[in-house]
Amino acid sequence: MTEPGSVVAVTNPFAAVGGADALVLDAPGYLAAFERDHAGCVVPLWKLERAQSFYEPDVASWRAMMDGDWAGSLSLAEQMAPLVAGYFRHRMPVRRVRVVEFPVSAYLQWEMHLLDMRARAGSPCRVVPAARVAALEPVPELVIFSPVLMYEVLYDQYGGGRGGRRITDPGVIGPCLRAVQELFAEGEDVRDFHRREIVPLPPPSVTDEMRAALPPYAHRTEEFRV
Repeated sequence: MTEPGSVVAVTNPFAAVGGADALVLDAPGYLAAFERDHAGCVVPLWKLERAQSFYEPDVASWRAMMDGDWAGSLSLAEQMAPLVAGYFRHRMPVRRVRVVEFPVSAYLQWEMHLLDMRARAGSPCRVVPAARVAALEPVPELVIFSPVLMYEVLYDQYGGGRGGRRITDPGVIGPCLRAVQELFAEGEDVRDFHRREIVPLPPPSVTDEMRAALPPYAHRTEEFRV
């Protein structure tokens, strides 16, 4: 029994991720592996997002936001709803945990509209404050398919995807899966968070520094990411 006033050590399940044996994949390799694994998935998968800014050049709505066209960005986001709903009619849903810092970043303000739309399409998301994971930092970006398959998603300095690490060690994955499931259970439904915290906000401010990184990501494949 723990004595009153004693300090209880917090075990960080994410600490083992960086040192785990893994197959390192570049961006095309990771996306191909993800699609193959998702197509064969028979249970919902779990996703943990910690970073507050990513670059999403493949999404027209994101590009409109970066161009300063917020109304157009929201309109384009809603146009994706049938595509997303159709996708999840044939794929297992992604149960996502989204860590949020305040004030929300321009990217996060945009992403929350998409996460709300995805939730309406049957792929749920729960929001947790950054303070909740402070003792677990640095928190990796994870996609967990099962107790024996997990990807650590890799990003460059701007938040552009550069691939992933395919991890199959159940001793590493199991504790991460349990931690993500616990965070999901504690989190607030993204639809409620979106309605209360995001909808009333003015259009996001996009800086010249944010736009300066755009040219290297101008792939414009029009694909949406899970």
